[in-house]
Amino acid sequence: MSSPVTWESETELVANAVSELARRTRFPVAFGGLIEEGVVSVTSIVGNRTRSLDGLRVRPERGLGGRAMMELRPRMTSDYGSSQQITHDYDMFVLGEGLRTLLALPIVVRGRSRGVLYAGTWDEEPVGGITTAPAMQVAQSVADELRIRDEVEQRLRARTADDTVAPPQREQLRESFAELRSIAASIDDDSLRSRIARVERRLAILAGDAVPVATGPVPTVRLSPREIDVLACAALGSTNAEIASRLGLREGTVKAYLGTAMSKLDASTRHSAVAKARRAGLLP
Repeated sequence: MSSPVTWESETELVANAVSELARRTRFPVAFGGLIEEGVVSVTSIVGNRTRSLDGLRVRPERGLGGRAMMELRPRMTSDYGSSQQITHDYDMFVLGEGLRTLLALPIVVRGRSRGVLYAGTWDEEPVGGITTAPAMQVAQSVADELRIRDEVEQRLRARTADDTVAPPQREQLRESFAELRSIAASIDDDSLRSRIARVERRLAILAGDAVPVATGPVPTVRLSPREIDVLACAALGSTNAEIASRLGLREGTVKAYLGTAMSKLDASTRHSAVAKARRAGLLP
């Protein structure tokens, strides 16, 4: 049996995102929450001057956040109190804090809103792409985390019902692992890359008992992140050219990484290298 997957709580996930939203934008106030039973309960607030935002619960279609969730895209107003584009169900909360400029960012997973993040300021301030871009990245990182959790938890439930990993599910695990490697290779956010790495390890654990048991001690091998990237793609049967396209590398660079990985694993072919990497717990 694989060890159970443990996550930070959803409340902690939102709290980290809200703090990151305030850090990465010029908005002094940030808050947000996830949908539960059809309503977003704001569970995290930073930078506020009053307690007015406490207890805020947002319904889809209502207010700026509700509109953002229904339209599946960010919405912003630079004069919240006089805006005619939104309902004013939550004026007591927003205007009670004195917020004038407010940005609402839906957390969208597979075409469905799962929550909303807000960033605001007490002044009227035009918001351009230089501010909204990092804010949208924060919301997307939460959506990515929730999507990954959904996929892993779904596979965990399937394995609870049947502890053996069938070949189709095994390949899905490996495809997910390779996709995560390619996503991680394309982003610069160290915090998000670290979270992706934790999920990669969980995927490897989930598929661990699908690997044939070999006799003798399991070798200790250290591969670079890029060597694991190319091996994960090679495990799916991708050619060097396909791996290069997927990872944004030159074909010669892919060949070099495969060569060093094969050398470290004492493997004469890429297929042998993949098998040995799986035995060492480096690939699912």
